[in-house]
Amino acid sequence: MNSIVIAMTGASAMQIGERSIQVLLENNQDVDLILSKGAYEVAKSERNINIPVEPKAQCDFWRNRLDVNSGKLTCFRWNDHSASIASGSHKTKGMVIVPCSMGTMGRIASGFSSDLIERCADVHLKENRPLIISPRETPLNLIHIDNIKRLAIAGALIVPPIPAWYTNPQNIEDIIDFIVVRLFDSLGEDLDYIKRWDGPNK
Repeated sequence: MNSIVIAMTGASAMQIGERSIQVLLENNQDVDLILSKGAYEVAKSERNINIPVEPKAQCDFWRNRLDVNSGKLTCFRWNDHSASIASGSHKTKGMVIVPCSMGTMGRIASGFSSDLIERCADVHLKENRPLIISPRETPLNLIHIDNIKRLAIAGALIVPPIPAWYTNPQNIEDIIDFIVVRLFDSLGEDLDYIKRWDGPNK
């Protein structure tokens, strides 16, 4: 089974990335996970969690934190340029960057690969594989908008983490689940965690 690459960068909204990992593993998917250097700091400051950097320890950390034993999880160091997913010969279903910082997005748009996330994104673009970017910033300046445009032209799909209200969310978890499912709809993954729109109530 080809894997789905999940990347979390140093932007706010790590909860969406966490839930993405959990949902995919619960659906018995293979997940390749990369956290940027900044993501560890965001986890500490926003989530009060210390995520191990060493890949084996990090996999154990996520398994315990998310309470899921199914699926296959492989974790990579942010600076491991020799990782399997850094090569175009390594087949994947696609890559999702959630949340994506403006810095990461700008470097990908410029073809500048300073870490494994950016290199892996470049690989997905050059191999014409799905690359889904979920940028987490507001307001957007003209540079951000131009980078979004460049990435869209290059083949990436831009899926901002925007909730819907027709689902009548009852809590933050409902909002996060809607965003996560919509992210993976774009990869053709049918994750049955939300109420979908089927027209107005009669």
